[in-house]
Amino acid sequence: MIFNSTTLKDATLIELERRGDDRGFFARTFCVDEFSAAGLPTEFVQHNMSYSARKGTIRGMHFQHAPHAEDKVVRCVRGALLDVIIDLRPDSPTYL
Repeated sequence: MIFNSTTLKDATLIELERRGDDRGFFARTFCVDEFSAAGLPTEFVQHNMSYSARKGTIRGMHFQHAPHAEDKVVRCVRGALLDVIIDLRPDSPTYL
């Protein structure tokens, strides 16, 4: 995996490294050692999947206050998506 930092603190773009042949490809999507080395969380309380049947589907923004805050990994397995992150930390240089 290739871990790329973004302009938002604590938001990381993770690119998969595909290993392919005539059968298709294999890509590691999670590894405790690699996530840990990149300074990312390695324990997740939920793993969810959603499917949107129609192009242009909009899903709501989600936010949880501590102690219920959760780290989130977003992955598009087919097609494309536009994922929006809103920085709600008032002391952050990228606030709103």
